[in-house]
Amino acid sequence: MSYLGVAQSLTGRRWIGPDVECERQAEALAQATHLPRPLCQVLARLGVAAPEVPGFLDPKLRDLLPDPRSLRDMDKAAARILQAATRRERIAVFADYDVDGGASAALLLDWIQQMGHAATLYIPDRIEEGYGPNVPAMEKLARDHDLIVCVDCGTLSHDPIAAAKGADVVVLDHHLGGETLPDCLAVVNPNRQDEDGALAHLCAAGVVFLCLVECGRLLREAGQRGPDLMAMLDLVALATVADVAPLRGVNRALVRQGLQVMARRARAGLVALSDVARLDTAPSAYHLGYVLGPRINAGGRIGQADLGARLLATRDRHEAEALAERLDRLNTERREVEEAVRAAAVAQAEARGLDAPLVWAAGEGWHPGVVGIVASRLKELTNRPAVVIGLDGAEGKGSGRSVSGVDLGASIHRLATEGLLLKGGGHKMAAGLTVATDQLEAAMARLSDLLAKQGAGQGGAADLRVDGMLMPGAASSELCDRLDQAGPYGAGASGPRFALPDVQLGFVKKVGTGHLKLSLGDGLGAKLEAICFNAFDSPLGAALTDHRGARFHMAGRLEINEWNGRRTVQLRLEDAAPSLEAGSATR
Repeated sequence: MSYLGVAQSLTGRRWIGPDVECERQAEALAQATHLPRPLCQVLARLGVAAPEVPGFLDPKLRDLLPDPRSLRDMDKAAARILQAATRRERIAVFADYDVDGGASAALLLDWIQQMGHAATLYIPDRIEEGYGPNVPAMEKLARDHDLIVCVDCGTLSHDPIAAAKGADVVVLDHHLGGETLPDCLAVVNPNRQDEDGALAHLCAAGVVFLCLVECGRLLREAGQRGPDLMAMLDLVALATVADVAPLRGVNRALVRQGLQVMARRARAGLVALSDVARLDTAPSAYHLGYVLGPRINAGGRIGQADLGARLLATRDRHEAEALAERLDRLNTERREVEEAVRAAAVAQAEARGLDAPLVWAAGEGWHPGVVGIVASRLKELTNRPAVVIGLDGAEGKGSGRSVSGVDLGASIHRLATEGLLLKGGGHKMAAGLTVATDQLEAAMARLSDLLAKQGAGQGGAADLRVDGMLMPGAASSELCDRLDQAGPYGAGASGPRFALPDVQLGFVKKVGTGHLKLSLGDGLGAKLEAICFNAFDSPLGAALTDHRGARFHMAGRLEINEWNGRRTVQLRLEDAAPSLEAGSATR
């Protein structure tokens, strides 16, 4: 049933509100806690019960951090890494080229440096070497090092790890494991098949952080003091958000604490990158995922693979500024490459149909560094898992992104075991694959069937979910601060979105390059400023500009706008629908 009767908004979407049970839970929370009803609607949607509310709104990492030794092989991994650092052994860190890999590597490099030692960083080239350890690289590293630590990779790298003769190998990963593990000293991975899955939502940096926590415990047992791990949570927060790990449980506490650490501007690389990105406010989860993350990723996508990790690990301000400038330029180039592939992929997917359980596209010469981002765009457009593949003759390499509740990594892994993929793996929300071109259609058809069995494609492609109704006069800075307490928001915990029913437009002004500034009123004197970015990329711009006094239902997210020292509330407008009559603000 559509919310506020909006079956098709100005952007063609159906609005979906909370179900009866969620409404009932929100009312119970409001009565038990005396918190604002909009906040209770968000808490109810997130599944927070009344007794849990105080701890949820003020999460403490010490209460939520699991015992690192609950993960298999953690004792061996931590002991070996600590031994190598204290004995000044030759250590190499082999990492993936994305943000999670770079942040995981930087965590280890930073910790080892604070222990008075140094380690070699190795990140494979996306084009030449592909994802994860490869035999030539591991053979070379093993000749010159005593310990190789693979972070955000390695769980499925049986042959490359076997090639590391003469060196111990430790794997700290989170990607889905196979039936057998590589023959090495330790594989710490909450997604090993012999784990219970309680920590399956950790990203690789979260696993590395737990390993360093265990190293710290071992140091304390020996009467020694280790590096300040709390000061490293900025890296864990960055990786958790950028890798689309669900923001629940310990992940939420890690990100929340990490954002506070980042606000202190103590890490040279993140300070330089924030400055080059013109980030002039305290960082939020949004900034990690959409401002900093893409720039760090740019090196691995279309430039030099190790730039992001080097930026995050450096303590030299001048080096950080140079790396940040270079990554910013690469990110601009990446956007241009991405846009060309995105346009072609969307056209192909639309021709194939956007209502299937899987949306996919493949093209000759599509840059493998942007197919993951384009898959994200397709997923956002359709509310379905999406896969985008760059073909190179007889072979294609692609990336997939999933929606909440659909485990893409497990399905990709199954396709690989069935022989329909040359290689494939990942985690619930993201996965990578290599496929023979002549198997492409069969592989995608099989993947679509597997995802359909998990419920993919059942939701409408154009659904817009709202937490409830809100009147303009209730949109205060105090409410925004309260809503922030229920954050941070991201994967698995989307930010609050409210519908403002039957509002009238005071002024509408075009600003910037196609944005709209609006004033919304309830007819009783209360007003709320709003902004609609890229309004003219959809029917919103024309309809709201030429409103002729019509009233509208509006949907969007509340945010604080800080300008010249003033702090005001505004609505980031996402959608609108004509209000047919003044009394239509009911379901």
